[in-house]
Amino acid sequence: MIDFRLDDEHETLRKTVEEFAHEEVAPVIGGFYEREEFPYDLVATMGRMGLFGLPFPETYGGMGGDFTALCVTLEELGRVDSSVAVTLEAGVSLGAMPLYRFGTEEQKTEWLPRLCSGERLGGFGLTEPGSGSDAGAMLTTARLDGDEWVINGTKSFITNSGTDITALVIVAAVTGTKPDGGKEISTIIVPSGTPGFTVSRKYSKVGWNASDTRELSFSDCRVPAANLLGERGRGYAQFLSILDEGRIAIAALAVGLAQGCVDECLRYVHEREAFGHKIGEYQSIQFKIADMEARAHTARLAYYAALAKMGRSEPFKKEAAVAKLTASNAAMDNSRDATQIFGGYGFMNEYPVGRFYRDAKILEIGEGTSEVQRMLIARELGLGVG
Repeated sequence: MIDFRLDDEHETLRKTVEEFAHEEVAPVIGGFYEREEFPYDLVATMGRMGLFGLPFPETYGGMGGDFTALCVTLEELGRVDSSVAVTLEAGVSLGAMPLYRFGTEEQKTEWLPRLCSGERLGGFGLTEPGSGSDAGAMLTTARLDGDEWVINGTKSFITNSGTDITALVIVAAVTGTKPDGGKEISTIIVPSGTPGFTVSRKYSKVGWNASDTRELSFSDCRVPAANLLGERGRGYAQFLSILDEGRIAIAALAVGLAQGCVDECLRYVHEREAFGHKIGEYQSIQFKIADMEARAHTARLAYYAALAKMGRSEPFKKEAAVAKLTASNAAMDNSRDATQIFGGYGFMNEYPVGRFYRDAKILEIGEGTSEVQRMLIARELGLGVG
């Protein structure tokens, strides 16, 4: 018998995060969003709650939980706000997880306790101005000069890379040429403040306005050779595996946004009147909300299925792509329908659905576009060239 209920531990966590999201995030996040200000106090509270350390062992300052705990948390945060949710998602999945998966014992001991506590954040420098989905077109280079890596290049759209509490960025760079003539790609830890590492000012974004997103540049940036993360030349394989996990996390965040749209609409339609009736009495509104609930429910099952395979240590690349595609579609469709239900009020920043609409689009782009998800699904089904 298949049981989709959360166990007691995960349900307790869900309720705790739900309370935090509604009582501490919801009342203030709109102001942070409009000011395009990073919510340091909220992040500090999440750190004290142990959210940044959820899937990591207690040995490194973590909570000893699992990836399901992270996803449950992201869904509950996403029901209220995506900026706070993506700060957590990127801090864990992209900033800390590569260190845990591929770092030496010295690297994990040095960095993970501060990242797990939320006192510090990490970023993952993969995307470049001229290479988004095509990571193989990477131009950033790192060459060994004695006992140091010398890094040159530019990274774009990097989350958590320029806050006052950012400790490091993990940079993917071309470190040589493989025997077949292809690029040898490796990942290297670059601490914040390293000479030659420049963090540009914040982007002016359509959504996620209370999260930190920057362009990074490296000009003869030198770090110790010991800052190599994982095996030299395995960087491409490493970040592909990190992205597979991250897609489940982004799917959970997207489900939260999709469900948040349902939550807001249910409140609104019992208050708003038109032509002498509450608008929730009209079948056209009822059907629209029913479709929204169905999308959120289906997307949740998709990321639960991916989590189940991941938890059993089975291949889950296809399921992660299905979850990311399904959930981001649900978030985009639900935010559009919610905005329509709210009418003119949905176009006002004072209502959460307007923020949800602006935040939803990036979910179809970040950590692998919808087109890339379809490509991965097709490939896992045995389709492709040749």
